[in-house]
Amino acid sequence: MNNKIEQVIDEIEEYINNCKYKFRSEEVILVRKEELIEMLNELRDRIPEEVTQCAKMLQNREAIYNDAKQRAQKLLDNVAEQTTELISEHQIMQEAYVQANEIVELATKQAQEILDSATIEANTVRSSAIQYMDNMLENFGHLLNQTIELTTKDYNEMVSHLRDIDSVVSANRAELVPAATDEEQAADDGSGKLEVI
Repeated sequence: MNNKIEQVIDEIEEYINNCKYKFRSEEVILVRKEELIEMLNELRDRIPEEVTQCAKMLQNREAIYNDAKQRAQKLLDNVAEQTTELISEHQIMQEAYVQANEIVELATKQAQEILDSATIEANTVRSSAIQYMDNMLENFGHLLNQTIELTTKDYNEMVSHLRDIDSVVSANRAELVPAATDEEQAADDGSGKLEVI
C-alpha cells in the first residue's frame, strides 16, 4: 500500500525515467529544474503529514496502555468489593480471607499481564513507526544523492564543452591576427575568452 511520500517518490522516479538522454549520451539525462524542484517541494510538504500519522500511532499506543490500566483497575475494584462482601459475612469469615487473597493474587496477575501485553504492543507500534519513517527518509536521501550526482556530472560536462569552445575561439583569433606584437597580445590578455563561473 503506497502512502503519500512513496507516491511522490514514485512520481520523481517516473519523471527521471521519462527524461530524454543528452545528445550522444546513454547515461546523462536532461532534467527540467523547475519540475524537479516542484516535486521535491511537494515531497517536503508531505513529510510532516507522515510524521503526524506516526504521532497518531504513538497516541494510539498511549490509548491502548490507558485502556489496559483502566481495565486492570476495574478488576481490582471488583475484587475489593467482593472481598468486602465476603468478610462482612460472619459464617464464612475464615473462608472469605482465603478466597479474598486468592482473588487478589489472580487479579493482580491478570492486571500485570494486561499491562505487559499493552506495553509490548505499544512498543511494537512505536518501533514500526520509527522504522517506517527511517526507511522513507533513507529512500529520499538516496534519490536526492542520485539527482545531485546526475546534475553535477551534467554541469561539469557543460563547463568542459564551453572551455573547449573557448580554446577553439582563441586559436581562431590567433590565426586571424598572426602579426600581433607581444605588447598587443599582453594588452588583450584573453579578453575575448568566455568566462565560466
